[in-house]
Amino acid sequence: MSAAVADSQLETLRDEIKQQGDEIRLLKANNADKDLIKEKVAAMNAKKALQKKLEGGDEAEKPGKFVLKCPKGTRDYGAKAMAVRESVLKIMTDTFKRHGAETIETPVFELRDVLLGKYGEEGGKLVYDLQDQGGELLSMRYDLTVPFARFLAMNKVSAMKRYHIARVYRRDQPVMTRGRYREFYQCDFDIAGTYDSMIPEAECLKIMDEVLDALDLGEYTIKLNHRLMLDGMFAVIGSDDSQFKSVCASVDKLDKEPWEKVEKELINERGLTPDAAARLGSFVRFRELNPDLDNVAVLDQMMLIPELAANAKFKKGVEEIKLLLTYCTAFGVSNAVRVEPSLARGLDYYTGSIYEAVIPNGLPGVADDEGQPVGVGSVAGGGRYDGLVGMFAAKANVPCCGVSFGIERLFAIIEAKNTAEQAAIRTSSTQVFVASAQKNLLQQELKDGVVKLRNTQSREETTVKLDELESTLTRMLAA
Repeated sequence: MSAAVADSQLETLRDEIKQQGDEIRLLKANNADKDLIKEKVAAMNAKKALQKKLEGGDEAEKPGKFVLKCPKGTRDYGAKAMAVRESVLKIMTDTFKRHGAETIETPVFELRDVLLGKYGEEGGKLVYDLQDQGGELLSMRYDLTVPFARFLAMNKVSAMKRYHIARVYRRDQPVMTRGRYREFYQCDFDIAGTYDSMIPEAECLKIMDEVLDALDLGEYTIKLNHRLMLDGMFAVIGSDDSQFKSVCASVDKLDKEPWEKVEKELINERGLTPDAAARLGSFVRFRELNPDLDNVAVLDQMMLIPELAANAKFKKGVEEIKLLLTYCTAFGVSNAVRVEPSLARGLDYYTGSIYEAVIPNGLPGVADDEGQPVGVGSVAGGGRYDGLVGMFAAKANVPCCGVSFGIERLFAIIEAKNTAEQAAIRTSSTQVFVASAQKNLLQQELKDGVVKLRNTQSREETTVKLDELESTLTRMLAA
């Protein structure tokens, strides 16, 4: 059996086991017939046995034998990898603190009811569920945004600027080489509370720019759009609310797939008429079709389309993005920002501006089959989510916006960059090591009042007088 077939069969088995587990828990909750429950449990255990066999292969069947490997979608990090991660996390933490954020921590799992329904249909499928523990149905957190909203609602916090760096879990198909894992860190910065329009968004974009600039990863772009602009486009083409999420999911593929393929999907799978799909394409591809326009010109030209200009939501979205661009200029990040009408991420809870950062040539020295540079997709993203806290406590609703960095994708880029440049990585913080190189050498140096310094990289040796040792070391370490 090929690896691809085995992986596909495993994914199907996991889905079936999860469905059976949900069914069994429901039967127990409804006090169903015990024999029926036993029958369902036996069927689920049989599938679990097959799953174990596929995961472990023949070696797992032999007594005392097991496969030494990390679970799919996870990895170990050795000393060199951790040295790089720590340096990246320090840059992020220092940036967050410089902007006045305080940190919090939340449980790695939440009540399932808290998570499901907040991530939308697709997100819900990617949540890891846990077995029933003491009557509580629990799931592993999928991101750090929903737990933050729950934290605000539960603790009645009306204003807060916070950062949170922690592991999250997604039952996704991993692509390890591009930093796509099932267990990974997210680094979040969020601003909760009422402020002047677009000020929090501008600070989030400034933080994205500061972090990516400090990491020195090469060219990057921060794409910018607005939920209300998307709402206006959909209203103009006659699409109803029930189609919004699915159509947006197709539109969001435009950074990876050609319009012709996306258009077919919109018509054949999303239910748009050919005329509606073509009209939508002229809107979401406006930047692509007018590459010479700057950000403000893109918005102005779209407002010359009568149907869009007449839509109140689209007009408000344009006004807010224009204001945000003004702040971006004041904050010195306008060169990195690009208005992109096709950006349609996270719309299950985003209510206003949405943004994401991409690094086009993400993996230095790595090329695809056609010799083109390989990217990793977005490395950071966020937006405004004014309604999320209110889903937990309507009377204590708090407007919020934030940004989340994907540390694993950034780390994949840095690893590739270090490999391509053959960069040396320090795994220890030790700068000076005191040792006696050979027997009786230390006694002689003491008599002479000198010590010998050796640069362990260049192997160069220098004899220094004891009273000059401190100044010499300070100068060498600063070089």
